[in-house]
Amino acid sequence: MSELDRLDEALREPRLVTLTGVGGVGKSRLALQAADRVRAAGGRTVAWADLWPLPDDRLLTATVADALDFSDHTAIDPVEALGRWLRDREHLLVLDSCEHVTHGCRDLVDRLLRASPGLTVLATSREPLGLTGERVVEVEPLPAETDAVRLLRDRAAALGAGLDAPADLLAAGRLCRWLQGIPLAVELVAGNLAEQSIEEVERALLSRLDIAADRGAGPPRHRAVRTTVGWSHELCTPTERLLWARLSVFRGPVDAGTVRAVCGGGPLTPPVLADALRGLERRSVLSVRGGRHRMLDTVREYGRMWLDELGESPELSERHARYFLEQARRADAGWLGPDQTHWYRWTEDAHPDLCAAVDHWLATRSGAAVELTGLLGFFWSCCGHLPEAASYLEEALTLPGAPGPARVRALWALGVAHVLRGDIRSASDLAEACRREAEQEGDADGRLRAAYLAGLIHLLTGRPMAAGHTADAGLARAAGAVTPGAMMCRLVRVFALTGQGFLDRAREEAESLRADCVAIGEWWTRAYTDYQLALVSLFQDRPRQAVAYARSMLDGKRRIGDGFGLALGLDVLAAALAAEGSAGPAAEAYAAGETLWGSVGHPQRGTPELGPVRVHYESTVRSVLGDEEYESVMLRSMVREPEEVLAELLGSAGRE
Repeated sequence: MSELDRLDEALREPRLVTLTGVGGVGKSRLALQAADRVRAAGGRTVAWADLWPLPDDRLLTATVADALDFSDHTAIDPVEALGRWLRDREHLLVLDSCEHVTHGCRDLVDRLLRASPGLTVLATSREPLGLTGERVVEVEPLPAETDAVRLLRDRAAALGAGLDAPADLLAAGRLCRWLQGIPLAVELVAGNLAEQSIEEVERALLSRLDIAADRGAGPPRHRAVRTTVGWSHELCTPTERLLWARLSVFRGPVDAGTVRAVCGGGPLTPPVLADALRGLERRSVLSVRGGRHRMLDTVREYGRMWLDELGESPELSERHARYFLEQARRADAGWLGPDQTHWYRWTEDAHPDLCAAVDHWLATRSGAAVELTGLLGFFWSCCGHLPEAASYLEEALTLPGAPGPARVRALWALGVAHVLRGDIRSASDLAEACRREAEQEGDADGRLRAAYLAGLIHLLTGRPMAAGHTADAGLARAAGAVTPGAMMCRLVRVFALTGQGFLDRAREEAESLRADCVAIGEWWTRAYTDYQLALVSLFQDRPRQAVAYARSMLDGKRRIGDGFGLALGLDVLAAALAAEGSAGPAAEAYAAGETLWGSVGHPQRGTPELGPVRVHYESTVRSVLGDEEYESVMLRSMVREPEEVLAELLGSAGRE
């Protein structure tokens, strides 16, 4: 029975299986293959959580929730909320690289397994988690005489260094035996065959392995990995070694532009850095996927050690944090324009390193910490990182100093996070604090943001008239300004008019706001304006228009990655489809919406006028289809991925 077959069998009964073994032995590779088999078999959803970017277990629960597509919008304990959501679901959760957060993983996995009978966890770690019922599977290296040699030949061939001669094959076999068949060691060796013959590689590496063995530097497999990594490091050019060390500052995959900005300087001029980057890729020190560079844990640990030896760790951490702060400023400046969706995607891709930058500023400079968390808070709240946003903002705002517009922004962002988590009382206090400090600072857009936050609270608590007055008062002082705060206040006014039943005025205001959003290429405000136009169209018996606007709203929210907005949009699309007479698609939309509402941790929400719309049209769909067919459509739709259902419901409509 193959190693993969044994793991496949192990995953059928135990609810916790941990793959152990030395770094570089292939634990992640085997877990990925097992996950692919489970996914292909169907019946269980597979979620993969990369834990290697985490410096500690502070963001462990949030990282696992992200992997499970759970965007926690609750104010309860995050692990409890996640457990509730998983309770009736069948999931395989893969936790990759647990060894540096073993204690946190042990507690998290224990609580999730107790709360979620349908959950199975597959962990990879250099040591077991130590939980009752855990099945530990030690991952063996590749067979040295067969699979390891095949891997070496394949990697060498990719570099144009064929190993076909009998003498080459014999040398490859000897090398793979010395390397204990460990895939990482084999790949690092292969990475140097473009510049050296296999005989030269063998002589150089075996002499080092002999020395390591004489010194008793741990078990043979550990020696093979450490020695090969060290030997690969020595074979690098000085600039490649310097870049290797500097790259260890990153927590997540990064593109070449980010590498240049953070790791350049000194001897690493742009052309030299580009050559060094290509050299590290060729030597298998770096892997590249989708134009983004990543180091394996073992290789990154070695680089971090050398960064410390060079005395550059403090400087590189500072440079890294400065770069991501500057990028966050650019993201904020680009929010109200055609680059908005790009910056939403960027904040998602750069999430591990943005967290690293926040951690750095929290420990070193309170002003920068407040500024960065304030700039990121709204992006994160929209895209499913509410717990991190709230936690970081709360910590930053407790630091001394940091007055001014940066603090106003942070107060506002925390207030928005509390609204989305349903904590209206705290949000109200923050809205008032934001308004007061914006007045003191003369921060015009801060005043508008505070008005938006207060107006949003009024809307959600059923006071549309108060929301309208608050937005109007804020806009009256803005003198026609086109700022994010002004656009948000205009949006509140549209919601308020709809909530009061002034539908013609609401449509007129919404169409004007939408036209302005289209003109500047902005999507967040436009999507919620489309949502209001869909509701108004429903109330005015214009179902075809309602469907078009609802689809456009969903298209915008999908571009941004706003799960809460998608859930709202699916509700209104379902109602519009029902009004149009498309009962089957309406039921599918309701089912996908229920799945998304579950993924944010609470029942359906929205402004009060949406509730009766849901009840009326869901009842209409059920009566048209009949109870049995309605439940059948709902069940079929709910077991599918919401994104798949959403793509079908949208088709090519609603796009401009």
